[in-house]
Amino acid sequence: MNAAAPIRPLRGPLVGTVHVRGDKSISHRAVLMAAMAQGTSVLSGVLDSDDVRASMRAAACLGARVALAVQPDASLAGTIEGFGDAGPKEPASPIDCGNSGTTARLLLGIAAGVGIRVSLTGDESLRRRPMRRVSDPLERMGARIDLQDGSVLPAVVHPTLSLHGIDFESRIASAQVKTAVLLAGLNAAGTTRVREPFPSRNHTELMFPRFGVDVLDDGCGVSVTGPVVPRACALRVPGDPSSAAFLACAAALVPGSSVCIEGVSLNPGRTGFARVLASMGAAVEQSRFDDGEGEPAGAVRVSYAGPLHACEVPACSIATLIDEIPVLALVAAQARGTTVFRGVAELRVKESDRIAGIVDGLALLGVRAWSEGDDLYVEGRGGAASPSAVVLDARGDHRFAMTWAVAGMTGMAPVAVRGLGSVSVSYPGFFEDMRALEHPL
Repeated sequence: MNAAAPIRPLRGPLVGTVHVRGDKSISHRAVLMAAMAQGTSVLSGVLDSDDVRASMRAAACLGARVALAVQPDASLAGTIEGFGDAGPKEPASPIDCGNSGTTARLLLGIAAGVGIRVSLTGDESLRRRPMRRVSDPLERMGARIDLQDGSVLPAVVHPTLSLHGIDFESRIASAQVKTAVLLAGLNAAGTTRVREPFPSRNHTELMFPRFGVDVLDDGCGVSVTGPVVPRACALRVPGDPSSAAFLACAAALVPGSSVCIEGVSLNPGRTGFARVLASMGAAVEQSRFDDGEGEPAGAVRVSYAGPLHACEVPACSIATLIDEIPVLALVAAQARGTTVFRGVAELRVKESDRIAGIVDGLALLGVRAWSEGDDLYVEGRGGAASPSAVVLDARGDHRFAMTWAVAGMTGMAPVAVRGLGSVSVSYPGFFEDMRALEHPL
């Protein structure tokens, strides 16, 4: 079992400006779309993390030539020569997706309908995550996919060259499901349309035109018409708002803090965390600019503005902050009143059961949290600190590793975290960025 690492509290407020590393969701899509494209794409700002490296390895296994190197700012940049018209090559062995659900689900869509056999696997955590939500619509399109026990990895995508477009109405708002179906639609005859109960992240729809793929968003659904081969392009990945959220939440909790995060994606589908912090009483400002990359980007500043208060987050907003709920729940634990997150069932099938992890972790910090149906409740304690030292378990989940580290840094309690190394999955520079902003009194 991993030893618990003690977290040193901040010596003062968080003050200053920082650039977070590239967006993980956009990085995955840029790498995999470039692998599918005809020609050589030039990418920059790509996140160097365990998850994105899994997508890079997968692209290479399918025959793309991946030449991305670490830059002075710790991002990845370089070229990817896609397999394009020639199609992917059949991998000699199963593709290991590591801990990356995005890699696995998008690869199911890419591998469907290309006439080769592709096997996918992953680590113990990924092999527990549901894949039927992707395989079911792909099989409706004509794909043949075998899943372990009919629902999880390992998976085998069998050779077929006869996909057809479908009109798919997803029961959940999931950008991974939507993207997998749309990627399969590039190899399908006719129009593939995806509808969702609430809008999910639209990075794929924004990226398609960059790669020469026409996409139609009619307000009710998103569609592509195939078959079509993407064309190589040049693309820069903006900073990750999910990473920015940890710095923003810490600033909202620590008196005297004011943090500006620059060069970050301000896609409305990703900045729900900022709207929640503002509704709880933090001072939040966004400065947006058009960087010409399809993704809105700019700066977000979050400052401490006094004690926070509870709020209710409706189900229709959850897709815009699904990955930030653990750290937002931590903020709610320090607010006055009971915060409610509506319709968060998707948290149960992330890298860990995040509902259980939030409830159990906050209980150790002396905070009452519970679930009723698909809703999560956090009863705040109004900023009071717990005098007792606690050991919190990240449960192999990078979001919990950083959330519990924020708890220790902001003085909620003397904290040690077991499994802290999992931050490398999405935000390898987390501790460096936090300490760079630390302003000792």
